[in-house]
Amino acid sequence: MSEDRIKRFTERQKELNKLSDEELKNQFWQLCDRLVEPIVELARTHTSPSIERSVLLRMGIDSITAHGVVDRVLEAGLLGKGAGHVVLKVAEKQGVSIPTAAALINEKKEILSGLF
Repeated sequence: MSEDRIKRFTERQKELNKLSDEELKNQFWQLCDRLVEPIVELARTHTSPSIERSVLLRMGIDSITAHGVVDRVLEAGLLGKGAGHVVLKVAEKQGVSIPTAAALINEKKEILSGLF
């Protein structure tokens, strides 16, 4: 290792030694949050209809219904929110199951208006 790298390590080590276990734990979680922040943002801004259909399939929605839901969500400009999230919101708002919410989205285009 280079002298500079060893020196930086020693300085960081001294600072960390001053922290309590609770402070170290908080520092760890803050660093974890900073680390995953770009990944979460990337996932939030880079989705596709096929990814969203896959999510719906894993939520127990059949393939044909999932395809229709993703089309409706895309038309409504809500794909960035996530089709699964949209279905969950409709289910909560209507007080119905996830598959029923998906069917409602396919049947009633207007159900997505004002959802968020």
